[in-house]
Amino acid sequence: MSSTPVLQVRGLKKTFITPFRRLRVPALKKIDFQIYAGEITGFLGANGAGKTTTIKCLLELAFPDAGEITYFGQKGLSLESKARIGFLPERPYFYEHLTGLEFLQFYGQLSGRLRGSELRRRAEELLERVKLQHAGARPLRGYSKGMLQRIGIAQALIHKPDFVILDEPMTGLDPDGRFEVREIIREVAQQGTAVFFSSHLLPDAEQLCRRLVIVKKGEMVFEGGTHELLDQVQRGWVIHWRSVDRMSELKSQPVANLVDLQLQIDTIRKQGGQIEDVTRMRASLEEIFMKIGFEDSALLKSQQVQSHEVAR
Repeated sequence: MSSTPVLQVRGLKKTFITPFRRLRVPALKKIDFQIYAGEITGFLGANGAGKTTTIKCLLELAFPDAGEITYFGQKGLSLESKARIGFLPERPYFYEHLTGLEFLQFYGQLSGRLRGSELRRRAEELLERVKLQHAGARPLRGYSKGMLQRIGIAQALIHKPDFVILDEPMTGLDPDGRFEVREIIREVAQQGTAVFFSSHLLPDAEQLCRRLVIVKKGEMVFEGGTHELLDQVQRGWVIHWRSVDRMSELKSQPVANLVDLQLQIDTIRKQGGQIEDVTRMRASLEEIFMKIGFEDSALLKSQQVQSHEVAR
């Protein structure tokens, strides 16, 4: 992992004023996180947690009251940095009179990184990658919701960005489409691009993300490794073993904690049993959201501190 973050956010704060009573409503209270090249980072939180406001501040679609945003080691969002960033908003706008190929070429020209025949080849390559090569000559007005979502992802990647922000990229996709998008995101990260995406589909985030940034009511709840978070909610272990006769039926013995695990293994071995496997059972990311609701912030913030220490 590169020592210099692609994106570094420190102390981000944003307050909105209600239209009638002119009340100040804090949307972001203090947001801090970092994104690195070649990593997939998930941005999670319930509706109203502050995800969209954060993304708008990152892209200067809204301006924070306080805080510092650094791209590629430089403060602020310069024209050079903008050309290196791809973005898919949650509700993208499509020029319906354009064909899929024209749409990608139009956005590719805006970046200034690709021109002419090289841009056309890139557009055709992406149409094939998102499985829309058959529809490249059709106007976008004839695309289904899932097809529009896939052409939107291709648009975010057309100029070969170094950093991609995807806001709910799985929206409107069927299971096959979600699988394809996950594979595209993995490929993009393997090529060294930093990927930052928000999602309400927690199984997708669990499969894809090496790191997570989690916000709740405008505050940071967690920043760190996905597996470190999942390991905080332990469901115990399962011992898989057979009796002396290796042709006997494989048995499974659940245990709740490490002490019981060691005792049960000793008991099985004293009885002549053969340990085949020990499986660690941990909660899924979805279970953590449902069961904890992130009310136990002390647990998660403690892990966040540990993750920062490992990163340093």
